[in-house]
Amino acid sequence: IILRVSHRIAADSFLGRHLGPSDEEIAQMLEALGFSSLEELVDRAVPEAIRVQRPLDLKPPISEAEALDELRELASSNETFRSYIGTGYSDCITPPVIQRNILENPGWYTQYTPYQAEISQGRLQALLNFQTMVADLTSMEVSNASLLDEATAAAEAMGLAFAAKGSPERNRFLVAETCHPQTIDVIRTRAEPLGIEVETGDPLQFAPSEGVFAALVQFPDTNGQIEDWRDLADRVHQVGGLFIAAADLLALTLLSPPGEWGADVTVGSTQRFGVALGYGGPHAGYFATREEFKRLIPGRLVGVSRDRQRRPALRLALQTREQHIRRDKATSNICTAQVLPAVLASMYAVYHGPQGLKRIAARIHLLTKLLAGGLRQEGTRLFTSRFFDTIRLQVPDPRAVLDRARKFRVNLRQYDDGDLGISLDETTGLRDVERLIEVVTGGSPDSLLKETVDLQVEYGEPFSRESKYLEHPVFHNYHSETEMLRYIHRLQKGDLSLTTSMIPLGSCTMKLNAAVEMLPITWQGFGSIHPFAPLSQTEGYQRLIRELEEMLAEITGLGAVSLQPNAGAQGEYAGLLAIRGFHRSLGQGGRDVCLIPTSAHGTNPASAVMAGLKVVKVDCDDDGNVDLNHLRSQAERFRGRLAALMITYPSTHGVFEEGIVEICEVVHSAGGQVYMDGANMNAQVGICRPCDFGVDVCHLNLHKTFCIPHGGGGPGVGPIAVASHLAPFLPGHFFTDVGGQQSIGAISAAPWGSAGILPISWAYIRLMGTEGLVKASQVAILNANYVAHRLDDSFPVLFRGKNGTVAHECILDCRRFRKKTGISVIDIAKRLIDYGFHAPTVSWPVVETLMVEPTESESKAELDRFCEAMISIRKEIEEIEMGIADPGNNVLRNAPHTAEMLAEEPWKHPYSREKAVFPTASSRRNKFWPLVGRVDEAYGDRNLVCACPPVESFAQEGEEVAQEGTVW
Repeated sequence: IILRVSHRIAADSFLGRHLGPSDEEIAQMLEALGFSSLEELVDRAVPEAIRVQRPLDLKPPISEAEALDELRELASSNETFRSYIGTGYSDCITPPVIQRNILENPGWYTQYTPYQAEISQGRLQALLNFQTMVADLTSMEVSNASLLDEATAAAEAMGLAFAAKGSPERNRFLVAETCHPQTIDVIRTRAEPLGIEVETGDPLQFAPSEGVFAALVQFPDTNGQIEDWRDLADRVHQVGGLFIAAADLLALTLLSPPGEWGADVTVGSTQRFGVALGYGGPHAGYFATREEFKRLIPGRLVGVSRDRQRRPALRLALQTREQHIRRDKATSNICTAQVLPAVLASMYAVYHGPQGLKRIAARIHLLTKLLAGGLRQEGTRLFTSRFFDTIRLQVPDPRAVLDRARKFRVNLRQYDDGDLGISLDETTGLRDVERLIEVVTGGSPDSLLKETVDLQVEYGEPFSRESKYLEHPVFHNYHSETEMLRYIHRLQKGDLSLTTSMIPLGSCTMKLNAAVEMLPITWQGFGSIHPFAPLSQTEGYQRLIRELEEMLAEITGLGAVSLQPNAGAQGEYAGLLAIRGFHRSLGQGGRDVCLIPTSAHGTNPASAVMAGLKVVKVDCDDDGNVDLNHLRSQAERFRGRLAALMITYPSTHGVFEEGIVEICEVVHSAGGQVYMDGANMNAQVGICRPCDFGVDVCHLNLHKTFCIPHGGGGPGVGPIAVASHLAPFLPGHFFTDVGGQQSIGAISAAPWGSAGILPISWAYIRLMGTEGLVKASQVAILNANYVAHRLDDSFPVLFRGKNGTVAHECILDCRRFRKKTGISVIDIAKRLIDYGFHAPTVSWPVVETLMVEPTESESKAELDRFCEAMISIRKEIEEIEMGIADPGNNVLRNAPHTAEMLAEEPWKHPYSREKAVFPTASSRRNKFWPLVGRVDEAYGDRNLVCACPPVESFAQEGEEVAQEGTVW
């Protein structure tokens, strides 16, 4: 009895650490709202018909120490063999200065996607370095700021090629059978809904014809072989197609890059640039192409623009905005980035520089050459003749070799025909080569190695790289740890993160990412596991995965879960494919219409189109709810074709819709399935369950509700939970028996997606338990209602539920200000930076509004500080309305104000310097200084630069500033 009570009332329980408000503050906020308890508030906010009928059946909460003990036991249950499996995954060394100061630093991992450029300059610079690194090494003209993994990057390349060159008649895609198997797996999944015919075969025998819109090869290929693809690239181009290469970036420091031998698109992974294996992720994929295809590039693109003082400033460019606007016309889904891993990879290149990378590559290659020579002398036949780090072996008794490998705790790749593969990496040493020779041959390698140690890197024409790369000073100036440390911290100071203040973004749930949840992801038992390691070596991961799936199934009430989707958008896509597969299994393949309310997330229409569905919109009423009459009309209109309805719940308008049960019934009666976007699950956990109101499938953003940090715009995990009838269609994978019997195929490169960060969500749920999760949802709803209450007089809340409450977020109406004063919602967002806050979600889902989500992790003091900032901004707008402030030259229109602006002489504004930069007492005590003024978006799009410009260009810009002053 004592132990049971102590879990509930212990002052040091994790729940008390996770929640921002104390019990006393909770009582104060409830009193301000007119409620006596959290339960009463929830009764008013959440429709009675959908509330849970029983508590969640989860294990009791544990302490932080107990959680770490359990995770250590799980990690130790994984056997950390030396893996030489390859297939696009390599063990590597994360420089400690990068691990400690970026990966383990909340100033980097708690940042949000850099949509507010003025407070994201550090991360944008790191991503610009990433793009430069990729463009230089591949010799392509344009690179994006990362994708999810190599396989999905290859699928996106297929999509770009089809958009540029394909048609219903020109729909053949040639894929080399020597590509990595997971890449072929994902491409097949992505191609089928789009009507693309994938043809795999020996690329040396490819004969492109008029029906071919593109071809894909691996370089070096999955067997390690290096081929000259110039002739094939020419033949693909002759029939009007595009040539795509999936390339190893590290190998390109030695080998002629794809951009020099005809590739139109180059894709791959940057995992081996200092990012742990992590049982499959998260890892940053890369995507590079030619200038002519820049508007078709998937994902995000960082560009160089300028601010109002005409100084260089970075921002997200082009399709970052365009893909949202296009909705169902989008060519890709922008929520497909891995920013934190991309930052790690770029910093790896900055720290090592071009010569350091080349030394690492040369060492790996020479050790591989040494291994190959030793094996040949022992009589082993090599399939691979020209290689970088991988060789394929043909041995008389593969089973005996594998038995010896297990004895030496070594993993080799096993091909279907009995051949074996060995891929070396940065961590390989001479002793490892000796051991591998002993594993393969069964004999001592000592005398062999002594005869073959004098080796050179010699590829010759046309394979050797002659062109230069990474010539920008950023890749030459920070090779000592002191300089690197300062560079990292200099960039960090340009970014606002949760270490600075709350980030009140609606539908993004920027909550606490507790240190106890983050610690285990760097442990060797989790980080050093290859995604294709034998299941017998990954018992700890398998148990963690199984337990997390069971917990998520219980929380949603749905029958089965797949953790493979490695982003929220991937979850949307996988869920829709499962629905599509279900309809086809019933002989109803003609169901191809997806109803999407106008309030839906911008990612929803793009996901539906990628899944081969036709988007039909459903209107919302004046209260922000789905218009039931219009829904009935559309469901009846498309009764024979209706595949699904995509709905966000609570709605994107920030309310629990009363009609959700009826909405689901309308769709089901027309033969469709209900897909719930789980972005707003933070308001539901423990209070209501999607299964109880009719949802058939939902994705869950583990990087929102379940505490995986956003990492500046990735990593994320977007698992799907499905009802039992959809379980047979869950994502599968070539490597192992995962997913359903009628699997839709692979969605991500690894069987369990970004498994390396799953310990975070597992820990969160175990630490919270049922009562903790319920209270977190209650306090999230409380905090949102408190903010809505405090701001309603200054910024009216646009939508409320039937009883006058909001859910876990609220939309503030700013539309009238533009008409009266010319002040836009963007001006308010930029002025918030002067107060030390990241802006709420701007102009979405309603133009000229702010969507605020405070989360349960913010204290009453921080909520009050934010509300006081907003109220102060409202008074600044009022000064314009009353004619006190200049309508054109005022603190809002000129925001944000930088330290450099503060020092300008003469001061050209009718308000004081103090008002510009110290609008509140708290801003004096803890001032966040943006590095740039307001960024000129239009200039950046007209003058797109997406790689580090030469230093001379900055000098020239400085001369222009000196000549022209600060005129905008």
